[in-house]
Amino acid sequence: MSPPPAKVVDYLKDFANAEDWDPGTQTCTRTGGGALAEGASWHNVSNIFGVTAELTYVLCELTDSKLVFVGTNKSSTSIDTITVVPDGPGSKLTYRADLEMNGAAKLLNPVMKLVFEKLATDIEKQMVTVLNQLN
Repeated sequence: MSPPPAKVVDYLKDFANAEDWDPGTQTCTRTGGGALAEGASWHNVSNIFGVTAELTYVLCELTDSKLVFVGTNKSSTSIDTITVVPDGPGSKLTYRADLEMNGAAKLLNPVMKLVFEKLATDIEKQMVTVLNQLN
């Protein structure tokens, strides 16, 4: 993709932008204030295959090449890891979403793993399209 890594990371560290690059996100609103840094949080409402889910996401890791967002609610934990490295004058992006169901919902782990793998592929494609428009 065409933007350099610094521009990509700067855009992605604001998880509210998920409304643009995540086809499942309906709303994503920053909670609290302060700098967009580790510890920043957002309330995310997503619709995944007809099921609405609300999670609180926290930016747990932010470096020049990596972002890790952890989303939680009572029945699940989602760890979204995004790496951005130089690729010529632009960037190469890798997006990985790991979902763990909690409590009784643990029985859904195998099914949800397949759903999230498909969703992560769709997100990565949409994200690249949106990021290429940053130039």
